[in-house]
Amino acid sequence: MEAYLSLFASSLVAATLIPAQSEALLVGLIAYQPTQVALLILVASVGNVLGALINWTLGRFFAQSAGKRMFKDSSRLRRVTSWYERFGWITLLGSWLPIIGDPLTFCAGLMREPLWRFVLIVSFAKTGRYLVLGWLTVSSLS
Repeated sequence: MEAYLSLFASSLVAATLIPAQSEALLVGLIAYQPTQVALLILVASVGNVLGALINWTLGRFFAQSAGKRMFKDSSRLRRVTSWYERFGWITLLGSWLPIIGDPLTFCAGLMREPLWRFVLIVSFAKTGRYLVLGWLTVSSLS
């Protein structure tokens, strides 16, 4: 049980703006318990999506308070809004990427991406990454 809680916590923190990673722990746990690969991927995915949701929430809060001061010039706000509306939710497919993925989820909150679409796309992207990582790990053990 401690391994699953550690994986959940690691995955959650790794998806926030705090620099961390969860892949090494997932690979190690899969190598140690290859019969539990599906449950391990599920735990990592749920933690990672919830961490991204924290970023989205912070972005929403930022947009309502400090973000308004950052965009005193309405033309700057229009430019950023136009860029996100142009590429918008498609950028969330990159939420699984190291370094840029976490700021993308913050930006989605800042630009008021609907929660249902955010959760759907981020869940797809982040779970997909863990599925590939799990498959590669199990394949290398065979």
